Amino acid sequence: MTPQQYVQDKAAKSGSSFYYAFLFLPPPRRAAITAFYAFCREVDDVVDEVADASVAANKLAWWRREVAAAFGGAPTHPVMQALQPIAADFDIRAEHLQAVIDGCQMDLEQSRYLDFPGLAHYCHLVAGVVGEVAANIFGRSSDATIAYAHKLGLAMQLTNIIRDVGDDARRGRIYLPMSELKQFDVKAQEILSRSYSERFNALMRFQAERAQRCYDEALALLPEADREPQKPGLMMANIYRTLLREIEADGFQVLHQRTSLTPIRKLWIAVRTHWRGR
Repeated sequence: MTPQQYVQDKAAKSGSSFYYAFLFLPPPRRAAITAFYAFCREVDDVVDEVADASVAANKLAWWRREVAAAFGGAPTHPVMQALQPIAADFDIRAEHLQAVIDGCQMDLEQSRYLDFPGLAHYCHLVAGVVGEVAANIFGRSSDATIAYAHKLGLAMQLTNIIRDVGDDARRGRIYLPMSELKQFDVKAQEILSRSYSERFNALMRFQAERAQRCYDEALALLPEADREPQKPGLMMANIYRTLLREIEADGFQVLHQRTSLTPIRKLWIAVRTHWRGR
């Protein structure tokens, strides 16, 4: 299997909404975003799939060394063998990849966030930086597009957090800020035991309203000149925002189930966005 086949398989098997946006890119950009996305999946899987925290930490340390080696011209992992030769073409830098690893490291070291600024920093590492790299790969003519990409990354990560409250609770993690749980009189134990209440629903409405504002703010930041090349990001935004609206319409039943969109619906949203340009 070639490195290119490896990253393609990694992206396709993930079932992620991102994959549907990749389909509309020209081959060089599609190759770059597929390799970068495969890297993100590799390091994220370390945290999600390795039960022993010390083993996971060692694996992340290995990835840090692999990134340094790859950007020194000696990649060994097929993901880095696919990504390193084309990284400079799309301004993908070692510090971008190290930041993503930093975010995954945070998952190993903490399972609670005291307030929203702390959560926003985590989102910056695991989603904002990813958005910046993606925007570079898609093509941009303005630095303002970087601000758009970071805000959109925040909106999408907040959507992930809302969707995954129950799944995260089963792993002992709560990403909802502790200060906001206190604000709505929701105890951490209620989330860990997956107990619904009107207080929990009010907390989740607050989370969803903030995520929706972030989508609006992101779209307002995108320069008109970059709307065409940034279509893949808009596809992802529309897929994620549709998911968020589904969760809202279902009354935030996120503690016992993980809401998702069917592949055909994701593809339809991507195609519609491609046609409409927004």
